[in-house]
Amino acid sequence: MAETMTTAGATAAIGTTSVSRFGGILRSLRRSPAGFIGFIIVALLILITAIGPFFTPAVEPNVKEIFLPFGSPGHLLGTDNEGKDVLIQVIDGGRSVIFIGFLAAAISTVIAIVLGSLAAYLGAGTDSVVVTLADVFLTVPVIVLLAVLGAMFKLDSPLLLAFLVGGLAWPVLTRAIRSQVLSLKEREFVEAAKLLDLGTIRIVFVEILPNMASFILMNFMIGVTNAIYALVGLYLLGLAPLTGSNWGIMLNRAWIAGAIFNDDSLPFILSPIVAIVLLLLGLVMMTRSLEEILNPRLRDQ
Repeated sequence: MAETMTTAGATAAIGTTSVSRFGGILRSLRRSPAGFIGFIIVALLILITAIGPFFTPAVEPNVKEIFLPFGSPGHLLGTDNEGKDVLIQVIDGGRSVIFIGFLAAAISTVIAIVLGSLAAYLGAGTDSVVVTLADVFLTVPVIVLLAVLGAMFKLDSPLLLAFLVGGLAWPVLTRAIRSQVLSLKEREFVEAAKLLDLGTIRIVFVEILPNMASFILMNFMIGVTNAIYALVGLYLLGLAPLTGSNWGIMLNRAWIAGAIFNDDSLPFILSPIVAIVLLLLGLVMMTRSLEEILNPRLRDQ
C-alpha cells in the first residue's frame, strides 16, 4: 500500500513538474514580444494546416469561375485557372510542406549531431573520415543533385522527400558542431567525466551536447527554413510529382498558367508565397525567444 502511494506521488510530482516547466517556457516566450508573436504565427499555421483540411470541402474544377478576383462571393482569395478555390488550396497545401520541412530538418540535425560530435570527441581516423565526407558533400550543388534525383526517381512520398532533403543538408551543421565540441571537450566537467569512466556515448550526448542546446536549436530552425525552400523549389521547377495539393504545386501551376500577368489572378500566386513567408518569418522570430529560454546567460539578464 505504501509502495503504491509512493509511486502515485512520484507520478503526480512528475506531472506537476512537466506542467510547471511548460508554464515557465510560455512565460519566457512572453519576455520577447517579437518571439511570442512568431510562436503564435507558427502555432496558428500548424493548427490551421493540420485541422483545417478536415473542415474544408473538396475543391472541384469550375470553368465558369476561372480566375475570380480577391474577395469574390464564396471565394475569399479568388479562384485559380481551373476555377478551384484558392483559400481551400492554401489550407490543404500547408500540411505536407510543414511536415516535410520539420522532418527533413530533424534528420539533418540528428545526422550532424552524431557525426560532428563523435568526430570531434574521438578524433584521429573518425575525424578525418567525417570531415572528408562532409567536404565531398559540400562540393556537390544540392539543387543540381536534387534535380538529377528528381529526374531519376519518382519522388511521390513525403517521407522520401524529407529523407532526401535532410540527407543532403547535414555537412555545414556537422562542421559547426565539430568545432563546438572540440572546444567543449577540453572543459573541466568533461575531464571529470572521463576520470569517472562514464563512457563515450554518455560523455558526448549527456555531458557535452546539452551545453550546445541553443546553438543546435537555432540551426534546427535554419534547417527547417532551408528544407522548405528546397522543397518548394523542387515543386516550382517541376522536379517532384505535381500531384496532390501543397504550396509548391500551387506556385508551379500559377506560374505555368501565367497568373502573374493577370491582375485578377494575383491572389492565386501570392497566397502560397505569403503563407510560406509567414511560416518562415514566424520560425525566425520564435527562435529568439527559445534561445533566451535555453541560454542561461540570456535568461538571467
